[in-house]
Amino acid sequence: MPARGEEETWDVVYYRQVDGQTPAIDFLDGCPIKLQARFDAVLDDVSAAPPPRYSGGGRWEAMHGDMGGFYEVRVQGPNREQFRLFCILDNGSPQQLRDRGLTRPAIAVITGMRKPFMTVFDERDYARVRRLGDDYRAQLPRRIKT
Repeated sequence: MPARGEEETWDVVYYRQVDGQTPAIDFLDGCPIKLQARFDAVLDDVSAAPPPRYSGGGRWEAMHGDMGGFYEVRVQGPNREQFRLFCILDNGSPQQLRDRGLTRPAIAVITGMRKPFMTVFDERDYARVRRLGDDYRAQLPRRIKT
């Protein structure tokens, strides 16, 4: 247990679907190696901060509206293409974390998407992210890959 005033590092976990697929890892595997390293660096920074205290600087942003409860890791790739990882903060009491199969609070990486510069994801894209997030939250214990 951290000393008073200190917060412990959060875990980074990856949502796993019932069929065993991990959408975020599949997405990352399709990204250029340099971008994979950037995503890892942001997740490491956020987990160490930990998330409630992390100042994103445009790389980690809370989402709003219908996407409230999700956080976005933002990385720019070649030709200014935009790459995004969608995450959920999974925190609670020690008992709630145990029920979820977690040993400590976690950043759950749900899935990722990419888009050309100066474009937006459409509602169908965001609906898919929300469905995956809902499935993640519905599982006790969580289906995850670490």
